[in-house]
Amino acid sequence: MKELGQHVIAVIGWDRDFGWAGTREAIDQALALGVGGFLIRGGPRYEVAQLARALHAHSPVPLLVGADLERGAGEHFPGAVSLPPAGALAALGDPDAVRRAARITARDAREIGLNWALGPVCDLDLANGNPIIGTRGFGSDPARVAELAAEWIDACQAESVLACAKHFPGHGRTAADSHLALPVLEESLTELMASDLVPFRAAIDSGVASVMTAHVAYTALDASGLPATRSAPTLRVLRETLGYTGLVVSDALEMRGVSAGDGEGEAAVGALAAGCDLLLAPTNPALVVQAVGDALASGRLNGDALAAARARRDWWATWGRWLPDLRGPTLDDRTWAKQVSDRVLQVVRGRVPWVPPACEVVVVDDDPASAAPSRWTFIQALQALGRTVNVVPGATEAGEGVLVIAVYADVLAGKGHVSLTPQSRLTVRLAVQAARSLKRDSLVVLFGHPRLAAELPDAAHVLCAWAGDKGMQEAAARALVT
Repeated sequence: MKELGQHVIAVIGWDRDFGWAGTREAIDQALALGVGGFLIRGGPRYEVAQLARALHAHSPVPLLVGADLERGAGEHFPGAVSLPPAGALAALGDPDAVRRAARITARDAREIGLNWALGPVCDLDLANGNPIIGTRGFGSDPARVAELAAEWIDACQAESVLACAKHFPGHGRTAADSHLALPVLEESLTELMASDLVPFRAAIDSGVASVMTAHVAYTALDASGLPATRSAPTLRVLRETLGYTGLVVSDALEMRGVSAGDGEGEAAVGALAAGCDLLLAPTNPALVVQAVGDALASGRLNGDALAAARARRDWWATWGRWLPDLRGPTLDDRTWAKQVSDRVLQVVRGRVPWVPPACEVVVVDDDPASAAPSRWTFIQALQALGRTVNVVPGATEAGEGVLVIAVYADVLAGKGHVSLTPQSRLTVRLAVQAARSLKRDSLVVLFGHPRLAAELPDAAHVLCAWAGDKGMQEAAARALVT
């Protein structure tokens, strides 16, 4: 039974108030199950490094220890390097920038103790209403996305960190978020081969270590309506049509899109039966291992196929086996990360007006607070650059100069929508009108996709900073005062 635990990638989450304290028992149980790896969410860089080292030291098998590192390790781990999202890097038209971003991400990960970067996103940004891809992907052009994804993978794996192409066969067309529901699409294999699958083919050609499945049903590939994660016909496209021989990992089992009304154990068995090697982030690893054991005993799962899956895991975990590594990002890398964050800023409309020494800022938050980075980074960065900042609900008569309106509208798991809410649009409109009535200018700083500017027609000046990560908030502040 213990060897079956290797199919599980257990999740560990940092708690802002209690750190790892609430996870100790779960970590011990996961190690006792013999899990094949861990997915770490959040935590200061030093704390994560201490934890990762302990996990590697106490596991009887070489571990895969990973995180969603799409925007650099700083996306989840304060103190690590924060980088612009893939969409912003792609907009530069500079493959070397993508390569360096991937290299910095991998070096940061390696020094922290991670050997598996769950990126890049290979989904095409095809639907404006898609709530979960947007800036996370390299854009909508299949050939361009393929080129940049391959560059990212090659640079990452050159640092001995496994990359992961996600989310096969594509999540960029959906109107729903698979964290919340099962999206269903009808595109044929012919259509997918000409578009969505082009980046995955490039990822495979570049030697990507792992591919993550989508909790999206493609009825033309599998009439059963099961998500790709649990669909043998869909995963045969990956293994047989595209010839992929590396690791196949499910997207997180905690997501609603994979269960299709069944429990987590049934979803796990279905994923392994369909051809997945690894089961990411179940809420109850022990239950999943028991369900897999029962399915093996009953003949629902093939023992030889599971053994082959574990052999693939062993091979890649050994390939990326973590050893103490002090080749982290250099001072030059950290400087470059700031410079590239400055480069990706886009003036979508108008210009960037001069910001006076004492400025007023309206904060419009379209994101759920629990999942979003701190909003005070932008304010603190302006203060650090010599500005006195008053956070206000709208322009005041005591204020002067341009009114800055910071709009946070990131792509976040489980958020469920991509457009600005009516309340956010109304808040911006009223703030712009109030500033105008006081004969003051206004500037929207948009921490979201540049196409969201179209939802703010009253704003004469819009600066797009792509995402609300620390690095992009600091870059936006620099743009306002220099």
